[in-house]
Amino acid sequence: MAAQYDVIVVGSGPGGYVAAIRASQLGMKTAVIERESLGGICLNWGCIPTKALLKSAQVFEYIKHSADYGITVSGESQADFGAVIKRSRGVADSMSKGVQFLMKKNKIDVISGVGKVKPGKKVDVTAADGKVTEYEAKHIIIATGGRARQLPSVPIDGTKVIEYRKAMTLEKRPDSLLVIGSGAIGVEFAYVYASMGTKVTIIEFLPNVVPVEDEDISKELAKQYKKLGVDIYTKSEVTKVDTSGQGCKVFVKTPDGEKTFDVDVVLSAAGVVANIENIGLEEVGINVDRGKIVTDDYYRTNVEGYYAIGDVTKGQALAHVASAEAIICIEKIAGQPHVEPLNYNNIPGCTYCTPEIASVGYTEKAAREAGYELKVGKFPFTASGKAKAAGTPEGFVKVIFDAKYGEFLGAHFIGNNVTEMIAEVVAARKLETTGEEILKAVHPHPTMSEAIKDATEAAYGEAIHL
Repeated sequence: MAAQYDVIVVGSGPGGYVAAIRASQLGMKTAVIERESLGGICLNWGCIPTKALLKSAQVFEYIKHSADYGITVSGESQADFGAVIKRSRGVADSMSKGVQFLMKKNKIDVISGVGKVKPGKKVDVTAADGKVTEYEAKHIIIATGGRARQLPSVPIDGTKVIEYRKAMTLEKRPDSLLVIGSGAIGVEFAYVYASMGTKVTIIEFLPNVVPVEDEDISKELAKQYKKLGVDIYTKSEVTKVDTSGQGCKVFVKTPDGEKTFDVDVVLSAAGVVANIENIGLEEVGINVDRGKIVTDDYYRTNVEGYYAIGDVTKGQALAHVASAEAIICIEKIAGQPHVEPLNYNNIPGCTYCTPEIASVGYTEKAAREAGYELKVGKFPFTASGKAKAAGTPEGFVKVIFDAKYGEFLGAHFIGNNVTEMIAEVVAARKLETTGEEILKAVHPHPTMSEAIKDATEAAYGEAIHL
């Protein structure tokens, strides 16, 4: 007889393990199925280990510029690439063990193997030895995440043409690297490798790097990366990669004609695709549209008892989105009162390169296209006492308000540690805070966060420090 649960979650990433914990908290007998390591891609191969790599790169940059802070470091500083990679893997391993602890603490059964949903609210799990076991649940949540997108013209071989997982475990730092795509993954790895001495080239198909960001942010990042020595080609497309030689010969169509680049390694960072193949969707009859599982606002699929959260659904492919969806999904299943659908226009996006990028809400272009009359303010960190003292005056804060009602439409930051600042704007927008109220909220001095108030003053024509 099949083992029976109230909730079975297929996948243990930041959507899956959060769903399992919340279900257990609400009194449901819960199991989570994981084919690899608890924590999924985020904890093991994404969010966490990349931040460890980025921190090592940042520390190395500080050492190289220690004289700017009045500190003399004798001898030539060097980055031990192997040790950097080892530290990153250690951080990831410790976080995965933390999820193991949370599973035990919350009395959640962890089932190792590959899950496949079946009709009748059942799941088959194939273990490493090939044994198949059937499980049943009143509610089955699909949280199988995503993987690197493969471009038809750039097949990934795992050696010369790699994706992000290989990029964080290379045994040797390449002398040259070409990055295809300038989203968060692309620009973060570009910074890691460039700061450690690799010659990096970025190829972006769209007109701007980090193309989902406000255009002012994109321009500032491109300026800072060029100072770092990164070559950037926008409105450009990789048409072919020849790996027959010792390295890679990359053919790129640019606005100025075709160019070729000889590099050691190519990193394909052209986004992610959902892991929805071979998990039983067709057999169950679950609807899919453009590579994503179709759900309602509470993550119910068209088949009763089956749900989907995270990268397999239409929302932004971000860890914190998956976690928020998980809680909404479970609380609706449990019959909790006043469960609100997620507002996808108030999701913060963060990119952890140097300088960091953080944003939420409308870009200026999108707000104008939506018909708003705007009040827009910018405050450069060159005018911030905290940023100057920290030796990181690059970047700015940009805020966007509706001129008629003062609604906080969006905010866009680029600079040191700005990913720690964006939550203020997210909370303010959730609480329907106006620009006038931001002006009256006292911000501590000296801090980076007071630049939000300074930018708001600029938007309202009341700038004190500009």
